[in-house]
Amino acid sequence: MFLNVKFSHIIAVVCMMSLSFTAAAQHHGESHNDHGTPTEQHQTEAGQVEQQHSDSTAGHVVAEEHGAQHEESESELVNGKYDPKPMIFEHIGNANEFHLWGHTAIPLPCLLWSKEDGLTTCLSSKFEHGHKAFNRYVLHNGVVKRVVDPSFPTGEVSIGHITTTEVEKAEVDSLEHEGKMYAIEKASKIGAFTSWYDFSISKNVFTMLLVGLLLCLIFFSVAKAYARGKDKAPRGLQGFIEPILVFLDSEVIQPMLGDRSTKFAPYIYVVFFFILFNNLIGLIPIFPGGSNVTGNISTTMVLALFTFLLTNLNGNREYWGHIFNMPGVPAVLKLLITPVEIIGVFTKPISLMIRLFANITAGHIIILNLVSLIFVFGKAGQSIAGAGAGIALAVPFTLFMNVIELVVALIQAFIFSILTASYIGAATESHHHAEDGHH
Repeated sequence: MFLNVKFSHIIAVVCMMSLSFTAAAQHHGESHNDHGTPTEQHQTEAGQVEQQHSDSTAGHVVAEEHGAQHEESESELVNGKYDPKPMIFEHIGNANEFHLWGHTAIPLPCLLWSKEDGLTTCLSSKFEHGHKAFNRYVLHNGVVKRVVDPSFPTGEVSIGHITTTEVEKAEVDSLEHEGKMYAIEKASKIGAFTSWYDFSISKNVFTMLLVGLLLCLIFFSVAKAYARGKDKAPRGLQGFIEPILVFLDSEVIQPMLGDRSTKFAPYIYVVFFFILFNNLIGLIPIFPGGSNVTGNISTTMVLALFTFLLTNLNGNREYWGHIFNMPGVPAVLKLLITPVEIIGVFTKPISLMIRLFANITAGHIIILNLVSLIFVFGKAGQSIAGAGAGIALAVPFTLFMNVIELVVALIQAFIFSILTASYIGAATESHHHAEDGHH
């Protein structure tokens, strides 16, 4: 679920980074002066699922749940044991609603487009936590999916249970309506062959919009404060933000970029604060927190892509010459070194993408696993003594992990920023500047 790369997710990252970049650029200018493809529908899948459903009594059914149960986000007992996986994946996933408790959730706007039906807009509450389908769309595990069969009725339709079956080692969903099973397409995402596109405001998109708004307010406010009081000591929000900006400027931007800092500093500021704010909001367990934004591969992919484009589009002749024709190296060795250098151009942003994604996601999973010990030992409420033992074990470790996660949130924002600055600095540094620095 956390690998779901939605179109709306990528668009939100691009828009929020662009807006924040504009605000950061204005702030940097003030402070610098002061201090110096649609795809075809696969009808064959529907036939396979319906045939498979008829054979489901042979033991191929993986999970079956009623629409009223799927949104509970509270794991059930499996063979007498508590299974925490549904709860964990729901919290780190990118759902179309903010689940609070039980059947209570904060709905989010759904913007859905298909070639047959055009644009469909509604709130996720339209699906009534999986009780209803709307224009062939359903909400399954908090994520919007679509019925494959075009004969399925449009408008609001009450649906029965949703079943997940295995078809050729792949899990395929289907729902029951009036005694007939209908196949459900997987969620719309980049690289998936679906007949529809999902531009909805999901949990992660909502959080990014919130963070983008906060960054704009902060940067514009600080920039105005610099413009109004050039000879005054910083105070308020300016006094809180300035030490962070000075630290980034002295420890990251100037050492890595030098005289090119004016051009690239706004981007470094935005990357740092964008990652940091999303990391911190993700640690808040209640609305509007709890989103796993930087633990979603689509977010880190777009951030890494920005770094990749800035690095290589601004790379000078010496940078590309070092890659394709390394000076001072024998021609025979160039045949071995050049492919390695070309691969390195792509592995650098990939490492940025995976490092941030893996660290943040791992932290969320560890904390959720620790919380699950309460229900595992207590057998989901059947054992009070077991639940007490789980609390005694889980609470101190969870508090400790939250402190660690707070540190990781800062460290990962710093690492992404300093590596980005180092990549851009290496690509734009001229040879005589390097010699001057060396002397």
